Amino acid sequence: MVKLLESEETLNATFQALADPTRRKILMQLVSGEATVIQLAEPFQMSLPGISKHLKVLEKAGLIEKGKAAQFRPCRLKVEALKEANDWLEQYKKLWEERLDRLDAYLIELQKSKGKN
Repeated sequence: MVKLLESEETLNATFQALADPTRRKILMQLVSGEATVIQLAEPFQMSLPGISKHLKVLEKAGLIEKGKAAQFRPCRLKVEALKEANDWLEQYKKLWEERLDRLDAYLIELQKSKGKN
């Protein structure tokens, strides 16, 4: 069995958390600031334990953190894990942009050569 590096495990957890539309919507709510579990649950037709399960996945992935303010435990967005995922994706974006640029140049040359015939 292949052992994953800690950064790979973090990246896997981030993408696993982001794969769920409910969790992505929760993160979008937290963009505007911290919120309690009850506030986060309002837009969803889901029980508080159901939302709590989603929050645990997000917390484990390092995408959110829960505060210590009394019983409310407000959640807030942590951008570090999102930045790591974005950096990883950026590598592939550059790769595909280069490949598409080469394809574009090839197609232009192909059209020019067809125009000469």
